[in-house]
Amino acid sequence: MGAGRYKIVYGVTAIEELDALPTKHRTQILRKIERLQAGLHGDIKRLQNADVTYRLRMGNYRVLFDVEESVIVIRRVGNRRDVYD
Repeated sequence: MGAGRYKIVYGVTAIEELDALPTKHRTQILRKIERLQAGLHGDIKRLQNADVTYRLRMGNYRVLFDVEESVIVIRRVGNRRDVYD
């Protein structure tokens, strides 16, 4: 996964899911997402046979996202048991 400077864009669903999270978890997740601007580093896995290309793991939470050139599009954010639905 490449290094570089990325712009972060949030989808409507991701914003709604972030707003529904407890403040402590939301703050930690947003901090992790912001780190993606410097490059795709962290516990990231490319997903197979999914609507979304990548997932970022943080404990029981997952951030599902796509990369479109130099833009990271956050699609879903939530608990691992719910986010893949």
